Amino acid sequence: MPQVQANGITIEYESFGPANRETVLLIMGLGGQLTMWPTELCNELVQRGYRAIRFDNRDVGLSTKFDEAGMPDMAAIFGALMSGQKANAPYSLDDMAADAVGLLDALGIEKAHIAGASMGGMIAQLVAANHPERVLSLTSIMSTTGNPALPQAKPEAMEVLMSPAAPEGDWEAIIARGIKAWKTIGSPGFPTDEKILREWVMRDAKRSFYPVGVARQMAAIVANGDRREKLKNIAVPAVVLHGADDPLVPVEGGKDTAANIPGAELRIVPGMGHDFPVALVGTFADAITAATKRAAAARAAE
Repeated sequence: MPQVQANGITIEYESFGPANRETVLLIMGLGGQLTMWPTELCNELVQRGYRAIRFDNRDVGLSTKFDEAGMPDMAAIFGALMSGQKANAPYSLDDMAADAVGLLDALGIEKAHIAGASMGGMIAQLVAANHPERVLSLTSIMSTTGNPALPQAKPEAMEVLMSPAAPEGDWEAIIARGIKAWKTIGSPGFPTDEKILREWVMRDAKRSFYPVGVARQMAAIVANGDRREKLKNIAVPAVVLHGADDPLVPVEGGKDTAANIPGAELRIVPGMGHDFPVALVGTFADAITAATKRAAAARAAE
């Protein structure tokens, strides 16, 4: 896959569809490589007339790793937030939003439709808030606002998220932990076969196994805090998609996101958890293209 230099780092990306079409930029969540965006979804967006681009965020996959930053001090980050001070994370979600814009710059894309999932939804929100001139529409998927009053993840979901990484090279332990994680946070109404889960875990672990990068991304999430005031300034058409049965980011996070983005459309999917079942590819594509079509209608009305 190709790489570009953007925002001072190297970003690995993959493009689907003709370059002269409107672009949907797909931003993945915590620890997720570009491969976690289903190829079927990328191809579906191409079938609907768009160019789709997925990429590795910093500190994951084949993009730049911030080795020199070391393991973040999460206790200090939480302590700073509790005392009302600025948390000292290795980098911020705003930096990651600037990475996404830098990728657009490197590819010569003036404006794009931005879609993000989980942490990627938070980054997508910040792209729309911080760089409004670059955004045609926003789709925030299984994400939230940083509002501290919202319900937290279910204990079993938080436990699997925070459990220690398997030892590097111990493939059976890596696979077992990965399958357990997907089964814990996955969609009860659209379960993915364990054989496919095993293939997904092995694919990504063989491509890049880098747990410390996930920890630094987590630090960026925690340090970002409450985004609601920024969300209120988003002016592009927005769709918020969330699973009714999401154990990691409860559905209240999606409701709060939609409530704080002016004119946002909220779509809640029964049986959907915190994953990307192939059975829901059409649902993801429908949400994204609902936002893109609203953007096209708004431009036509100008």
